Amino acid sequence: MIGVFDSGLGGLTVLRALVERFPQLSFVYLGDQAHVPYGNRPSEEIFELTRAGVEHLFQQGCRLVILGCNTATAVALRRLQQEWLGSSGFTGRNVLGIVAPTVEAATQTAWAVSTPQYPQKYKTDVIAVFGTQRTIASGVYPQEIRKRCPRVRVVQQACPELAGAIENARPESDLDHLVAEAVHSLMSAIGGEAPHEAILGCTHYALIEHIFRRHLPGSTRILSQPEVVADSLEDYLTRHPEYATQDGSAPTLTLLTTGEPVSTNNLAQVFWSDANRFKKLSDFV
Repeated sequence: MIGVFDSGLGGLTVLRALVERFPQLSFVYLGDQAHVPYGNRPSEEIFELTRAGVEHLFQQGCRLVILGCNTATAVALRRLQQEWLGSSGFTGRNVLGIVAPTVEAATQTAWAVSTPQYPQKYKTDVIAVFGTQRTIASGVYPQEIRKRCPRVRVVQQACPELAGAIENARPESDLDHLVAEAVHSLMSAIGGEAPHEAILGCTHYALIEHIFRRHLPGSTRILSQPEVVADSLEDYLTRHPEYATQDGSAPTLTLLTTGEPVSTNNLAQVFWSDANRFKKLSDFV
């Protein structure tokens, strides 16, 4: 059983990609609707909320948990892996995030390779990163990309209103306007040069990849996180098949929220029409 944790509902785009890629596996999704958004919270609070979410998913029987949130991944993942996991009492469990697969896809370099290698160390591409203010402010994408490709130019663009507009099901004309502004601002910053790659660094943005495609140059390769994470997990489970074991029962999908289930079910329809069976997790932090 595999868990997916998110501060809200954007991680449903990742969950949907995983369910479609691995129909034989069971999944549990936990969205912390009671505390969304995480972006304006202190780092320590983000860590504690994320830790609590991972712990609940372990208690649900998940052996592997994926953080389907860029903010939680950027702020909490490394500390969870290095400090908490070994002392948590949950043996044979692991936590992964969505930043590493995205960086691997952008640099064509395995995450374990954290020093420049040939030919990546000679790569001079321009990589655009679109994300929320907190993800952009964390600097995690430029930092991790440049470890592997020091000559790459990473240009970031915060899209402060976009995730909320998507979640609130604003008209496509509104979303088009916000994306057009973001792309124009980024393109102006690089003198009109076409980025070689564009990272959609928020799981909400996968829903409007077609709008980004409309405004980005045709030569720009778009990296959308749900498919990137599904590709990465497929490789990970090949190398670590113990996390993909089923007990012989039929695969199940469990949806949990720390918020109010009825409103969560309604909001979730923006992300995935099948996500309409949320149950309340009452004993959260």
